[in-house]
Amino acid sequence: MIDLHTHTTASDGRCTPPELVARAAAAGIQVLSVTDHDTVAGCAEAAASCAGAGIEFVPGIEITAVRDDADVHTLGYFIDTASAAFSVFLSEQRHRRIDRVRQMIARLRSSGIELDTAAILQPALDDPSQSAGRPWLARAMVAAGYVATTNEAFDRWLARGRPAFVPRLAAEPGEVIARIHDAGGIASLAHPGLLKQDDWLPDFVRAGLDAIEVYHTDHDAPATVRYASLAKKFGLAVTGGSDYHADQSHGAAALGSTSLPRDEYDRLIVLARRRRSSTS
Repeated sequence: MIDLHTHTTASDGRCTPPELVARAAAAGIQVLSVTDHDTVAGCAEAAASCAGAGIEFVPGIEITAVRDDADVHTLGYFIDTASAAFSVFLSEQRHRRIDRVRQMIARLRSSGIELDTAAILQPALDDPSQSAGRPWLARAMVAAGYVATTNEAFDRWLARGRPAFVPRLAAEPGEVIARIHDAGGIASLAHPGLLKQDDWLPDFVRAGLDAIEVYHTDHDAPATVRYASLAKKFGLAVTGGSDYHADQSHGAAALGSTSLPRDEYDRLIVLARRRRSSTS
C-alpha cells in the first residue's frame, strides 16, 4: 500500500510522527508521506521512524492557498525540507494561521463562548514550526463542554458561513506551486472533489501544477474516474492517499484505506528526479 496523504500532531493530526509510522507499519503500508498543513516539522522524525520500520518515506506537505475566498489545498512531494526560502514562506503561512485562530476565538467570545487563547495557541507559540488551525479550536470547545464533538463545533460555529468563521489569508495557488518547485518538489492539487472548482484546473496547469490527487477518501468511484480522466487530459501525474488524521472531525478513514497504484507512484519518482535536476 502507498499512502501519500497523512497528518501528525505537527498540524491537525492526533498521532505523533512515530505513532503514525507504527500504525502505518501495522497496516502494511510500504510507502508513506507526511503532509502536514503548512509545516514540515514532522518529516524528520517520521523519516527516522520509517527507516526503522522498513517503510519508504516521501517528505511532503499540504499548503493552503486562497482563490476567490476558497481554500485551495496543494500537496508538495519530494521537497527539500531544509530549504531556507521555503522555511521562510511556511513561517509566514503559519503566522497567518495564528492570527486567524485569535480572530475566531474573539468571535466565539462575542457569542458567549469563553476559551483560553494562550492555552490553545501555546503549542504553536512554544514551537513556531507547529501549525495552528481550526481543529485546535474545535477540540478546546469539546474540552470546555460547549459542544459534544469536534464535528458539532465545525457545524455550529467554525465552518464557512457559521458565526465564528474567519476567511483565510494565504498565498495564491500559483505562488504555492512555485514555492514547492523552488524547494525541488512536485505539486499536486489535493482532493479536487472537495474543492468543486474543476474550471480552475487549466489555470493551475498553466501555473505549473504537476499532478492531481485522484485517489482520496472523499472521492467516490465516479469522482475517481473523473479526475483520472482530467489528469490524462492535462498530462498530469496522479497522487493519492487516505488524508488520515486519526480525528473524527476529518472522517473515519483508516490509514492506508486509500492507496496510490504503484505505477502512478513510479511516475511521481521520475517527475521528482526531473524536478531536482532542473532546480539544481
